[in-house]
Amino acid sequence: MIFVVIGVLLIILNLANVGPFGAWNWEFFGDLWKFTVPFIFAVIWWVWSDVSGLNKRREMDRMEKKKKDRRKENLASLGMDTRARRKAQKQQR
Repeated sequence: MIFVVIGVLLIILNLANVGPFGAWNWEFFGDLWKFTVPFIFAVIWWVWSDVSGLNKRREMDRMEKKKKDRRKENLASLGMDTRARRKAQKQQR
């Protein structure tokens, strides 16, 4: 995401003629590559994170956290302790 922000910022600075970025041209064999580099890095990052499974692991971790939080909230709303089942099993033994 940061690469996309940098790329958009470079384009905005060029269109506003701010600093050295304002002097860059849009010719194909000129300075166009300077505008595309951050977007190319963003694509490489997204491909790598999908191939490596980083996105899926993060998604699974978020789902597990939501599931645990939801269980704790449900038990709290029922007035039960989250470890009540374990305590009850120990008392039966």
